[in-house]
Amino acid sequence: MRLTIVAVGGRMPAWVEEGVSEYSKRLPRELRLQWREVPLARRGKDAKAEQLCQAEGEQILKAVPQGDRVIALDVKGRSWTTPELAQQLSSWQMSGDNYSLLIGGPDGLSAECLARAERRWSLSALTLPHPLVRIVLAEQLYRAWTITVNHPYHRE
Repeated sequence: MRLTIVAVGGRMPAWVEEGVSEYSKRLPRELRLQWREVPLARRGKDAKAEQLCQAEGEQILKAVPQGDRVIALDVKGRSWTTPELAQQLSSWQMSGDNYSLLIGGPDGLSAECLARAERRWSLSALTLPHPLVRIVLAEQLYRAWTITVNHPYHRE
């Protein structure tokens, strides 16, 4: 199974790249993480948040691989505990489908991105900086996988 993370943003600091890389390489070949970045829409003095979000949304949807099922990371989405995420991950793996997880820009995801998603997942009720979201997401996916294979990484 392939998980594609489509994220708005540009070049990340080295500590983000290192963190994401570390958790990504820990995952088995059967569960590949693929990262796709789309550029942040140009923010000018007359730019409106809705227009920026719309422009970024169009790029996000173009970056979603054909046939992928979509999960939107959205603060208004449903929170999952780590064991619940492990159940979701197991279900995704059993489906035989590939999934794309969408991370919006500073203004969130467009209505079209949210409509394309079959689920909305909230990592936290807190507002997290986008670089940190990438590391938290990669680590939580790794942690969820360890639960599914009874690896001792996760302790309850």
